[in-house]
Amino acid sequence: MAGFLRGKQAGIQNDLSAGILPGLFSPDDQARFGINSQIGSLAYDPIQSLLAIGTNETTFGSGQIYVFGQSRVQVTFTLPRRASVKTLQFVASRLISLDSKNELVVWDLQLGKKVAVYNPPGIVTALVTDPMLDWALIGLQTGDIIAYDLDREKLAPLRLPNFWRERNPRSRLLSVVSMQLHPRDIGQLLIGYTEGAVIYSFKQNKSVKYFQYEVPAGAPGGNPDPATIGTVRKPQLTQAFWHPTGTFVGTAYNDASMVFWDPKDGRIVMARTLSDSLVNLSTKSPGSIDTFELKEPFMKVVWCAKDNPDDTGILVAGGVLTTMPQKGMTFVELGPTPVYATSTWQILTDHFEAKRQHFLPTPPGAEIVDFCLIPRSSPHFAGAQDPILILGVLNSGELVSLSFPSGYPVSPTNNLPPSVSFVHPFVTSISVAPLERIRWLGMIENRQRGPAILRGGAEGVKRLRKGESRNIVQMAHGDGTVRIWDAGHGDELENPAMLQVDVARVLDRYEDINITSMSMANTTGELVVGVSTGEAVVYRWGGNKLYGREAPNPTQTVAGGLTDVSSRSEPGLKEGLQPFVLYDIAQGPVTAVKMSEVGFVGIGSEGGMFSIIDLRGPVIIFSGSMSELIKPEKRGSFIRKGNNQSAKPDWPVVVEFGVMTLEGDSYSSIACFVGTNLGKIITFKILPQPNGGYTAQFAGISALNDKIISITPIITSSGQFAAATGATVRALRTGNQTHGTLVVATQTEARIFKPATAKGAHKTWEDFFCESACVTEFEGHGIALVGIFGDCSVRAYSIPGLKEVSASRLDMLDKTRLSNAVVTSSGEIFGWTGPSEVAMLNVWGTGQTLPPLQDKLFNPQATVPPRPTISSLQWIAGTQYVSPLDLDLLIGGPDRPPSKRMLAAAAEEERLARSGDAGPSRVPGTQSTEGWGDYMTRQLNERTAKLNIISDSTDKMLDNSSAWAEDASKFASRQKRNLIIGGITGKWF
Repeated sequence: MAGFLRGKQAGIQNDLSAGILPGLFSPDDQARFGINSQIGSLAYDPIQSLLAIGTNETTFGSGQIYVFGQSRVQVTFTLPRRASVKTLQFVASRLISLDSKNELVVWDLQLGKKVAVYNPPGIVTALVTDPMLDWALIGLQTGDIIAYDLDREKLAPLRLPNFWRERNPRSRLLSVVSMQLHPRDIGQLLIGYTEGAVIYSFKQNKSVKYFQYEVPAGAPGGNPDPATIGTVRKPQLTQAFWHPTGTFVGTAYNDASMVFWDPKDGRIVMARTLSDSLVNLSTKSPGSIDTFELKEPFMKVVWCAKDNPDDTGILVAGGVLTTMPQKGMTFVELGPTPVYATSTWQILTDHFEAKRQHFLPTPPGAEIVDFCLIPRSSPHFAGAQDPILILGVLNSGELVSLSFPSGYPVSPTNNLPPSVSFVHPFVTSISVAPLERIRWLGMIENRQRGPAILRGGAEGVKRLRKGESRNIVQMAHGDGTVRIWDAGHGDELENPAMLQVDVARVLDRYEDINITSMSMANTTGELVVGVSTGEAVVYRWGGNKLYGREAPNPTQTVAGGLTDVSSRSEPGLKEGLQPFVLYDIAQGPVTAVKMSEVGFVGIGSEGGMFSIIDLRGPVIIFSGSMSELIKPEKRGSFIRKGNNQSAKPDWPVVVEFGVMTLEGDSYSSIACFVGTNLGKIITFKILPQPNGGYTAQFAGISALNDKIISITPIITSSGQFAAATGATVRALRTGNQTHGTLVVATQTEARIFKPATAKGAHKTWEDFFCESACVTEFEGHGIALVGIFGDCSVRAYSIPGLKEVSASRLDMLDKTRLSNAVVTSSGEIFGWTGPSEVAMLNVWGTGQTLPPLQDKLFNPQATVPPRPTISSLQWIAGTQYVSPLDLDLLIGGPDRPPSKRMLAAAAEEERLARSGDAGPSRVPGTQSTEGWGDYMTRQLNERTAKLNIISDSTDKMLDNSSAWAEDASKFASRQKRNLIIGGITGKWF
């Protein structure tokens, strides 16, 4: 009976929700976008072209691993138990993760699942792997090193003791802090302990060189302190690293100093900080150091190389003075490495004076705590050969992309997927528009961009839904950019590209940019963005007349008016969403914006001002204060009697456009409905003028109880949306009337009434506030009012009866951010599950849980190139070459069965033999049958043979030189004889 009475009160004769049964309202969990928690680790595989991101454990859930490929390719791995991801490393077809619970997990990229878990006997402090090896070397807090067999998924027999304790038995805390395999000689491992570094030889099964750094008395060291400069200091080692060709060894210390060593004799070549060199030498006047210079500790140090591994530089995060106002990274460019065999000691020392230094600044107030290099093609040289990009993790948990080595910021738009963009930088707010499919397919921007860094993986097959509008997400970031992309409906994306607009550039400032509201037109794709300083920017799709160059003359912003800002377009954007007009409302933060589909924009501010702009001019057709419009209504109202809220100012929070016949009119018109924070609904009529323009007139006001959440104009007879579209506005010329009504949701009630002032029907919510709501359409069944409430539930109410149809829990959403959730007209919900992750659900479902991702990551055709090896001169000089197969024998022992990679290579060799193709005599990766003694004998014989060849060549060269000298001597004698004879005959004859 109550529903029947509400229908009569609202003027709606039909039950517009008759086809919606309670069983049809059961939300499906469709997708996740973003990163669930703070980023803890990064890894990049240049062969498969994949990016892995590990997160930390927080109140929002356990750490997770995200692996991203091209376009929207993504696979998520969940740790076996709640923990934070500390380290990620790609090894061929595997991804190795180490978490805060010291659990080593092996993930198979080809199968997309976990294949092995290992719990080491102690706290893991270092982990090293190699793309060509089936081993993970694990450094423990005790100083021991164990090896895990990634192929056989078990512990290997090799266990290395604490070598530094053998050198200094009195030392106590000697944990492994860093490890790195020699970039060319896989038989050498550089181990960093807290007191120094050691080179371990697998082939000799012992430590072959020690590196211990002491700052002598009188030397400044890394942090010059007048109180301690007269004593000997032993800074703690934090990282050890190889030169890309193994020519030198580098060590970094907690006093912000770096020391470079000669690995052959263990001597110091150079000790320096980022600002000073030779800091290990005593100063001539120790008293000259009278101030304490504190430097930031090194976060990470990487020895990089160009395509030529001898042309190097060192990339450092940290190590600068703490008093520096600008934070960032430092790239020490060393240049080509001197030839060790022919260079003097002074030349080697001068090499580390560095050619030049580049400072790579980060966003204000942010510091890089970790970074990952994006190499062009090679996974070797510790992933630092020919890098093109730096992906850094800031102390806030955000990401930053910098070009290498220049350090210019690189936009993630169309370089990284939307989920990564959620933290690049953080997203402050989102909005969703149901944009027409045909319009979205044509919105592919033409922007200057570098080479793609994610090209791997393949998307899973999804159904294609061509008849629906696209869920276009507008995502506002903390740096003043808005990125726009298609979230889809859990279907195949025909246009997965991302658009970007730079609001900060249009405002001509890069500080104090806080985007407060956004709106995109459903058919034209026009966009309006409002900011907290009172400006609103309108964007339109088009070409850039100033492509590739800056505007010759700066544009001055008109205070309180409209400014043409087309000249403030991005120089690198040839075609896309271009800035059109800027409106400076100058009345506090912009609180509500709405872009209509017929060229009108509504903008409201916290100062109580509301304006309507006709983009055909553009011209402002209305601008007024809410207080002036509401004041007459307060004198005759008894609804708020005794309520002190009347003293508070009203400002717009929701704006909507529609076409309908207003109360008391005999014709339909374009209407603009404005909802305020105190529950007022103000209606304006937009009418044409004889001169071809439009004007806006105040039509009336209706008072509700609380803050307006949503306004939806509908047609009373069919329930269709009474939106202001091109078709409905054209129909006004023929006198066509649209009888409509408004469905309004507030925090405490819902009301259905005919604007502008009718009371209509209403229903009060029970127990909890409504945080977000919208009238949604279930195709073929009807419409319903869907709302998200403060108890983390979603409920559907019939129209016009406002009877609860069904309710469901949304426990995956963050209760503190329910007011930021978005309910779309098609029934999708976009709600925050954490600081930087959004869930997409569809209320018209069957209660399905989040489906597993069907994307494929691993490409078996993309093979790892051979690992760099020692040069022929090094081999002739006596360096024993150890191949990956030899290392398998040394680590795994003689009883280890052939690995899967060996078996696959053997199978391939057998297949080639059967097919008659000529194959190599020994396929790389197969098991050798010779013993270690036979191997050494063969090595010695080969080296002797090559030495004999060189000896024969040298003897032949000496013979040739002797013959040439003899011929030259005979020629000189003959010339002398001819000269003398010629002189005598010329004088006497």
